[in-house]
Amino acid sequence: MNSLRKQMEADMVIRGLAYRTRQSYVESVANLAKFYGKRPDQIDEAEVQRYLLHLLEARQLAHSSCNVVCSALQFFYRVTLKRREAEFCLPRPKVPSKLPAILSREEIATLIEKTANPKHRAILMTTYAAGLRLSEVCRLKVAAIDSDRMTLRVEQGKGAKDRYTLLSPRLLTELRRYWLAYRPLLWLFPMQDGQQPIADRTVQKIFYAAKDRAGIAKQCGIHGLRHAFATHLLEAGVDVHRIQRLMGHGSLTTTARYFHLAQKQLSGTPSPLDLLERPDTTRF
Repeated sequence: MNSLRKQMEADMVIRGLAYRTRQSYVESVANLAKFYGKRPDQIDEAEVQRYLLHLLEARQLAHSSCNVVCSALQFFYRVTLKRREAEFCLPRPKVPSKLPAILSREEIATLIEKTANPKHRAILMTTYAAGLRLSEVCRLKVAAIDSDRMTLRVEQGKGAKDRYTLLSPRLLTELRRYWLAYRPLLWLFPMQDGQQPIADRTVQKIFYAAKDRAGIAKQCGIHGLRHAFATHLLEAGVDVHRIQRLMGHGSLTTTARYFHLAQKQLSGTPSPLDLLERPDTTRF
């Protein structure tokens, strides 16, 4: 599949797909080929459809995961193989809207305090302090730190967009301490060989280990630090449009959902029960 892989990767780069999307799409096609034991260009559309149903029914993958695979295979067949009429279908049930669990300031402080490893501590602090996605913190470069302007440059985030976000004085101090201990060259948080950025799954493991040490029971992954970043800024009175720019949201609607999570918005709203006029108990 080497030549097909290269062609698909080139097709995705030309169309501006994000790095993680490209990774996911290539992996989806490779898994299809492995499932049938033959080259993906020798697999017909009916077989692809059966494979998607296998993922959904036999392996019981989440619909969101199956939809990603479906999109990947559709791209491969329509764009790379130029089979313009290729169409794969999945039932699309209504997905319940769920609000994420938000870590409190106290919980995040404990999370950081319980992380003694300087590199792990710097990763968690950077993710929260700058409101980064997992892929963004993994692929941060040393050159992204601008201590003069007190900003962090995020290159090719979601939607293949660059942006600047916050670099707090406390985080800068922590990153300088970390740099003196590890001396990273290109990637701010590299793998042990120093040549590649740290893997996503490694950072998730770092977060879960810290969460266990801190005794936090809330169900969330490291993306919970990004949710906390937005919610805590909103609670501090930061304008929602500024939060949108810092997080790299394409739509204000995405950012506005944090109004539902901000404690100030909830605790500052009286219940209608408390607004009821008290009965006059002095009357005979």
